[in-house]
Amino acid sequence: MIKKREKAPIDMVHGPLLPNIIRFAIPLMLTGVLQLLFNACDMIVVGQFAGSEPLAAVGSTTSLTNLLVNAFMGLSVGVNVLAAHSLGSGDREWTEKVVHTAVTMSLICGAILAVLGVSVCRLCLVAMDTPPEVLDLAVLYMRIFFCGMPVVMLYNFGAALLRAQGNTKQPLIYLSIAGVINVALNLVLVIVFHLSVAGVAIATIVSQAISAVLVLRFLSRQDGPCKLTFQKLRLDFSVVKKTFQIGIPASFNSIMFSFSNIQIQSAINSFGASAMAGSAAAANLEGFIYLSANSLHQAAINFTGQNAGAGRNERIPKVTAACCSVSALVAFFIGTAVYLFGESLLGLYTETASDVAFGMTRLQIIALTYFLCGIMDTMVGVLRGMGYAMVPTIISVVGVCGFRILWLVTIFAWYPTVEVLFLSYPVSWVLTGLAQFVSYVFIRRKYFPVQKSSA
Repeated sequence: MIKKREKAPIDMVHGPLLPNIIRFAIPLMLTGVLQLLFNACDMIVVGQFAGSEPLAAVGSTTSLTNLLVNAFMGLSVGVNVLAAHSLGSGDREWTEKVVHTAVTMSLICGAILAVLGVSVCRLCLVAMDTPPEVLDLAVLYMRIFFCGMPVVMLYNFGAALLRAQGNTKQPLIYLSIAGVINVALNLVLVIVFHLSVAGVAIATIVSQAISAVLVLRFLSRQDGPCKLTFQKLRLDFSVVKKTFQIGIPASFNSIMFSFSNIQIQSAINSFGASAMAGSAAAANLEGFIYLSANSLHQAAINFTGQNAGAGRNERIPKVTAACCSVSALVAFFIGTAVYLFGESLLGLYTETASDVAFGMTRLQIIALTYFLCGIMDTMVGVLRGMGYAMVPTIISVVGVCGFRILWLVTIFAWYPTVEVLFLSYPVSWVLTGLAQFVSYVFIRRKYFPVQKSSA
């Protein structure tokens, strides 16, 4: 008996767009918030029960960790786009190849990243001028964290396959389970066993391993072209090639973002441990804004990808308008709330007045303007969903990364204050967002012309 093609949890190709985009994005927002709560819980527990130096140690590793992880994480974007296109076109055989290649790639990438992170973390932290009083703690945290990279990669590649199907609820459920375990382990390992940064690193990896197992279990038990069969795990090099064509530019884009943030982190380090702790806490709060807005970036990739794969070009401008509008509104309201309640929120991380004051300065400049980043990021998602990964990468590298580094060696060098340092963020978002929009208009008109549809 021949089965009909399984209907996606959310139909991205037919029906009203805005309600479906919101249905897709809300679980993704909550999932992103839960992921960030892993790190927030680490920092809150460390700051409250281990002290300011361990808090600075954990916070100072964020930009370097992102640099190394994002070198491989962009490949999950390639998996996401390929799966969305193949599902939109109804190509079952190609979808099955994408699924099994993606899971295999995740294990290989995780193993490579584990060896790389453990090997280079001390050298990189020293190069970032990490203060001696927090260096050893930061190295210990990173080495434990990177030992768990295979399960981190497994979860993220598996979640990308679920998003391509329109399923954003399962990752939310799994991360909810893992999040509760993470919080419990943090409290036990830090407060009871006094493991400080080692305890929070262990708790994070254990919880990520649980979420990875749950995602793989779901993929292996579902029906349809995205079903995972462990005996079929292998690399299909035609899939690998296309994944790299989309994923490598996305990885490079993330690497350059992280590299520019490392330069900014080095500048923050020059203001001392208190500045590092306050900035780390504020950056963690900003992460909630970013991940909420980033859910629309993911929606843009998947809705654009499925409609492009199905030849529904007339829906792409509507996807763009809806995703950009919702992203801007979400980032504006959350960013404003974070700033208004900033002192109380920062107080969860540290009780040191100088730490909180520095964090508030950062929130005033960055959190209140984060809606600009939301629009810029969503435009990148649309372009990637259309299959054009290199164009937004070049624009982002020049417009964000290059601009921020130029700002550091010119404007900040002339006026070395924290306010001038943080202004590099909103200015780069405006310039890059405008350039992304111009490229989108050109590509859509030339390669995705709107034709009359009978649907």
